[in-house]
Amino acid sequence: MPTHAFPPDFIWGAATASYQIEGAAFEDGKGESIWDRFAHTPGKIFNGDTGDIACDHYHRYREDIQIMQHLGIEGYRFSISWPRILPLGDGPVNEAGLAFYDRLVDALLEAGITPFITLYHWDLPQALQDRQGGWASREIAQQFTAYADIVSRFLGDRVKAWTTFNEPGVAARAGHLSGEHAPGLKDMAVTARVVHHLLLAHGMTVPVLRQNVGPDVHVGIVCEQPYLEPLTDDPKDQQAVEMAEALGNYLFLDPIFKGQYPAQITAPDFPPMPIEPGDMDIIAAPLDFVGINYYMRFRIGHNQRWGTQPPRLPDSEYTEMGWEVYPPGMTRTLLNIYHRYHPKAIYITENGAAFNDPAPVDGVVQDPRRVAYLESHLDAAAEAIQQGVPLKGYFVWSLLDNFEWAWGYSKRFGIVSVNFSDGSRTLKQSALYYKDRIARERHS
Repeated sequence: MPTHAFPPDFIWGAATASYQIEGAAFEDGKGESIWDRFAHTPGKIFNGDTGDIACDHYHRYREDIQIMQHLGIEGYRFSISWPRILPLGDGPVNEAGLAFYDRLVDALLEAGITPFITLYHWDLPQALQDRQGGWASREIAQQFTAYADIVSRFLGDRVKAWTTFNEPGVAARAGHLSGEHAPGLKDMAVTARVVHHLLLAHGMTVPVLRQNVGPDVHVGIVCEQPYLEPLTDDPKDQQAVEMAEALGNYLFLDPIFKGQYPAQITAPDFPPMPIEPGDMDIIAAPLDFVGINYYMRFRIGHNQRWGTQPPRLPDSEYTEMGWEVYPPGMTRTLLNIYHRYHPKAIYITENGAAFNDPAPVDGVVQDPRRVAYLESHLDAAAEAIQQGVPLKGYFVWSLLDNFEWAWGYSKRFGIVSVNFSDGSRTLKQSALYYKDRIARERHS
């Protein structure tokens, strides 16, 4: 890979999410989230795991910041827990919740680490789900905007990089169509309403962030973008890919950047989107960046049931999630996003792999497969930059082994190992690789 592939202002970061790492699920006035309820529902989470304690980041955040500082990480992407700020979703503010993020941001800045805030990473206040059906209600767009207003007024003097939503497509589909995630619904019509209201909330929030944070604000959204390829040369497989892209990769980005839903979504056999006059203009509020979460390639066949993978290729590697490792897909995805939407800036906001890690040896967890994954994908990111993509940063997923949603603690994505019995942290070989890569790129 050519030297100086990454620009001098490139951000080397790590990412986490509130419910997956914070713990303190019922401490200091925090309200119940849909994930608290879902995880405590028998049969929903592997091994009956919950996020009650998780990585205990709520109490150990200073230790985690010291680890990031040691590794040379420059940006920390984390999410705010909405029910930690507003236990009932709206109404009285929980000052203790704001105080936690106040301490976290100050500690990050003291360590020379730039905070990147995500306002929503799936942990909706359960009270809103109970009271009005959560994201299925149009009212929630205004409630989310009010929540964003509170947080951005409080932290906007110090935090300049803001993301409205993380993977809203997963929140919509896995939470309301397949039922694999909270709140565990399986309803196509509800899913259509959820999609539109997530987008509406995003669009309504963007000008609020601009007003509260000021002219130096950096506002975006984060969307999942697997690389999709037809299973065979059959034209029907290519058509299946185009439909999958519309339902997945373009469902949120087309309305935001083009002001309209993909044509496939407005077909008569899909539930109607609850669009009201002016909605699409609100949704298309100009952004400063788009975040891309890239993990894998999916090969799509026209006879394939939605969400399933075809037989594994013998010469490909797969993670513990069953995802195919395919670094060229990152380059192609970044190029596609750039040429399709022409965003001002792009970040890789998540990229990483779950593997079975051995016990530590001499204080380090040896994870050579994750090292190879990170190296190959960073090289793929560099290739995209060489081809003109305005890629401004990379956030490894994840800083810590954590609560991996429906998989509980059985899938480990971290570059830092967490012993969930006592909370102790141990660096993995991948963390040391990342440290060396950052230093190397900084001095190339």
